Amino acid sequence: MNDTNIRENKTHGHVSFPYIVYPGNIPEYIHSYPLHWHEEMELIYNQKGRGYVTVQSTRYELHDGDMILILPHELHSIEQCEDNKMEYYNILFQYSLLTNHTKDICFEKYFKPFLDHTRTIPVHITKSHELYQQLYPYIIDLIIHREESFSNYELMVKSNLFTIMHLLNRYSLPIDDDYIRMEDIYIKLKNVLLHIEKNYNIEISVKDAAHICGFSESHFMKLFKTITGKSFTQYLKDYRLEIAGRKLLETELKIIEISENCGFNNHSYFIRSFCEKYGTTPSKYRKVYGKK
Repeated sequence: MNDTNIRENKTHGHVSFPYIVYPGNIPEYIHSYPLHWHEEMELIYNQKGRGYVTVQSTRYELHDGDMILILPHELHSIEQCEDNKMEYYNILFQYSLLTNHTKDICFEKYFKPFLDHTRTIPVHITKSHELYQQLYPYIIDLIIHREESFSNYELMVKSNLFTIMHLLNRYSLPIDDDYIRMEDIYIKLKNVLLHIEKNYNIEISVKDAAHICGFSESHFMKLFKTITGKSFTQYLKDYRLEIAGRKLLETELKIIEISENCGFNNHSYFIRSFCEKYGTTPSKYRKVYGKK
């Protein structure tokens, strides 16, 4: 059982070749991926439909062909946009695939500033953006040949990724004072999210979360809503429901056990909340999307 990890620790791709392309489809059996972060650079290409991607505290609405660029360690989430579907691809890779951290001058000049967050890049790339046509052929090539990356395609993968990083560096900018100020807040928010990941099955109050950040409750609630787009209470409930949905599909636990294991002490409230989020009851959800 793989719960919803806010900080992903798994290696995407192979340990000797940390790169992979995932196809995505929202909604399939889930409607969103909650806020999380990881070591990899991530490129999202929206092939078809509409959806939302939030990076740090900004929410972007994606349309056909749009791209999202996410630097390592940046908070991000993916959500359904109203009743629309979205078919997309995630391209993830670690910088270590392209550069030797200890001796390579390219790491210091072109990769380290992104890891240190001293430079930033455009996030939402639409077809009207001048960078779009430059990135497009390399991203599409990676998607088309995604099944070949561990046969005879490794050099072409690296070539495409090097070109993508070259282009991103050309369009990168130094971060401003507002970014620096928000970076400290994001670090504190990550501590709250990690606390939720470890303790979602027990009561977590606004007071507890605010204490972790060192903020007053009112200031914390305002910042949390600004950054995530949700109240802390709503975020916590959604997170618990995401895990409940996965446990329904990946375990044979009884529904009432899943309810209790996910922090819902009131079973009726769990059923009602689940129906609001997924549009069906837990039992029907398991029947439709569970293992055949």
